[in-house]
Amino acid sequence: MNQQKNSKPLNPYVGGILTGLLIILSVLVSGNYFGTSTSFVMLFGMLEEAILPERFAQIAYFDVVRAGISWQVLFVLGILIGGFIAAKLYGNFSFRSIPSIWKNHVGTSKKKRYIIAFIGGTISMIGARLAAGCPSGQMSSSILLSVSGFVSMIFFFIFGIIVAQLFYRRGEK
Repeated sequence: MNQQKNSKPLNPYVGGILTGLLIILSVLVSGNYFGTSTSFVMLFGMLEEAILPERFAQIAYFDVVRAGISWQVLFVLGILIGGFIAAKLYGNFSFRSIPSIWKNHVGTSKKKRYIIAFIGGTISMIGARLAAGCPSGQMSSSILLSVSGFVSMIFFFIFGIIVAQLFYRRGEK
């Protein structure tokens, strides 16, 4: 296998087109649209059902969404495995608790990194649940010409640009 350390990244427009085609292929083959945030709810629901079955039975959400392993959970697992394989193939895989961009802009404290990552992840997950879907789910709803999908994507881009500007403010590329 050819390892291309620090190879040129994929053009974002090509990546966007490929993602759109992959969503269409997903619908044609499986009848399912992209989405990942519900998979975490399904897994935690499965855990809650095992530990606190009386409490789980009272949650109406699980009358609609089945707790447990589903295609969506396997989709998330595939993303993790695919990312690992791609990183190994291109020679970019490494275990780092603090990425260099974080180190350069925020510092080397692992505790601070983990706390901020946990808070950011929690805020992202709450936002995904409030928006009735994560960014990949919102891409799928945009394909259906859903207004909420387009509004969500606009805000993802706006806040993505703001966060990128905060982290790259010192000129690191």
